[in-house]
Amino acid sequence: MSKTTAVRAAGETLTQRQIVTVMVGLMLGMFLASLDQTIVSTSIYTIANDLDGLSLQAWATTAYLITSTVSTPLYGKLSDIFGRRPLYLTAIAIFLAGSLYAGSVHSMTELAIARGVQGLGAGGLLALALTIIGDIASLKDRSKYQGYFMSVFGISSVLGPVVGGAFAGSANILGFDGWRWVFFINLPIGLAALAVVFMFLHLPAKHVKQKIDYFGAAAITLAIVPLLLVAEQGRSWGFASLNSFLCYGLGAVGIIWFLLAEKRAGDYALIPLRLFRNATFGLSSLLNFIIGIGMFGPSPCCPCTCSWSKGSRPPKPA
Repeated sequence: MSKTTAVRAAGETLTQRQIVTVMVGLMLGMFLASLDQTIVSTSIYTIANDLDGLSLQAWATTAYLITSTVSTPLYGKLSDIFGRRPLYLTAIAIFLAGSLYAGSVHSMTELAIARGVQGLGAGGLLALALTIIGDIASLKDRSKYQGYFMSVFGISSVLGPVVGGAFAGSANILGFDGWRWVFFINLPIGLAALAVVFMFLHLPAKHVKQKIDYFGAAAITLAIVPLLLVAEQGRSWGFASLNSFLCYGLGAVGIIWFLLAEKRAGDYALIPLRLFRNATFGLSSLLNFIIGIGMFGPSPCCPCTCSWSKGSRPPKPA
């Protein structure tokens, strides 16, 4: 295998060893973000019971999904303007701050806020890892490296519920409630990712003067947030309730507004619509959408439907 298989800038190359080192940091970041999408599912009842917030437990998941989903395209656009490295380091720092806060909360409201902060960081971890590989790896090697990332994503999605259940089932670990380690476990992994990326990822400085698609960002927020809300809250509201139909309507308005805003923005758009004219891009987007349904549609242990979440589990000891 060639020793210089990645291009960093004109006349500059990264060795295979440097690529692998950078990949370790990027994969750790993706592992954190994808793990936190599922790790809470099997521990949320214990957390809510301990924090006396059973009625608010769904918001711990909803807040994370909303902020991570909305921030993902924003990170991509901002990294085009300010560079990948500073945005990725910022994403890790935000995620670590949210994890530390989430492990230290004393109410479900605080936990929902902390999960929202985590999601703001996770959006960058998920979006920029593959983008950075595209910057540093040669075209013929990108699919191989992206396959490694997808395997990490799949493994973490399976491990999340197992690890979350194990921590939630422990009364005390190193002086802290067991469930708090659902969030504290992110700290050593995240610090390792931060150190590796800071020391070994060196991309050329990039300050491209571009317009920021504010209308597109507002439109995609309006489109995604109501649909995520009804997906999470529909069981309690009723999918045919007034609240649900209000979310459907707002989501539809947001989608239409987003399409119009992106068409008007052209190449400055958050997600340029011309990309979908490429058959490969369009098909891969559709396949990723279907994969997402398969991975996140059937919750491994939904606290809203499990019998023990409806009262069969013994109450928290005094």
